[in-house]
Amino acid sequence: MQRLDLTHPVIQAPMAGGGDTPALVAAVSEAGGLGTIGAAYLSPRQILDAAAAVRAATARPFGINLFAPLPAPQTPAEAEAAVAAVAPFYEELALPAPAMPNAPGEAFAEQVEAVLESGASLFSVTFGLPGADVVAAVKAKGMLFAATATTVEEALAAEAAGADIVVAQGSEAGGHRGTFAAPFERAMIGTMALVPQVADAVSIPVVASGGIMDGRGIAAALALGASAVQMGTAFLTCTEAGIPETYREAILSAKEDATRVTRAFSGRPARGIANRFMETVDAKGAILPFPLQNALTRPMRTAAGKAGRSEYLSLWAGQGVRLARRQGAAELMAQLAAETAEAIARLSSRKA
Repeated sequence: MQRLDLTHPVIQAPMAGGGDTPALVAAVSEAGGLGTIGAAYLSPRQILDAAAAVRAATARPFGINLFAPLPAPQTPAEAEAAVAAVAPFYEELALPAPAMPNAPGEAFAEQVEAVLESGASLFSVTFGLPGADVVAAVKAKGMLFAATATTVEEALAAEAAGADIVVAQGSEAGGHRGTFAAPFERAMIGTMALVPQVADAVSIPVVASGGIMDGRGIAAALALGASAVQMGTAFLTCTEAGIPETYREAILSAKEDATRVTRAFSGRPARGIANRFMETVDAKGAILPFPLQNALTRPMRTAAGKAGRSEYLSLWAGQGVRLARRQGAAELMAQLAAETAEAIARLSSRKA
């Protein structure tokens, strides 16, 4: 809160793929939280352009997030079956037949160089930890470094790597799982259980993430030992979010049991609202590893977004979907602040 000059303990989660537009990032920061650019899929030039757009709209701090470098994926034996599993969906959208994608080149080093020149106040990573040279370069720029953890072991590793902040991602969270030091299925720990255990284990500030949608959730996270919260799904339904309207409607109409963890869209476990594509591909079981599956499904998802077809989209969302609201980011931030204060006051007024 102090080092990032935050008025409210709210960080807008990075949402790589276009959800966190510069307008959304700037609006959250301008309202006293911390907006974050999810830059994992952006080129260095696009990172600099997005940062410039944010800086043009607000003088307040903002963050940038990247995916930590991952080992090059191995092409699985069932590669042809994985391509065949998505082919019918391409045909339905009148797209050319899909082909086995090439592994994307490693761009992390160049992306980091752009982050260092972006003017951001916070650099965060997901999916692992960067090298010591990256951490040193970030800190030499006066930026804070944050890392995502889904277990206490990962939080301790983040602290040892020099993290100033650890984001404790509970199993309720929408989007990709940040797990990197344990099997995914063993790292599905709920936010309420994870946050206090991480807070007890590390000496750096903890940010709670996963299923937090309103001031009650923020107050609960603070009571559990968090210094702030990170919220993604709550901001996806804001007017500034860069998602198709059909995606926004899917969140606003979803129930708490609507989400599943799937590898169908990207090859890496991620939580989203179940739809026909997810259920069909999961049932077939032939899925390429990340990021190959992500590249395989990208043309389909792009076309579906333009056509307003939610059954083909990766509808990333957390388990708190019933609490989603349609409004501007500044209005949401004001409501979150009022709700948090109300929740804390209500608890403070209760007699033991």
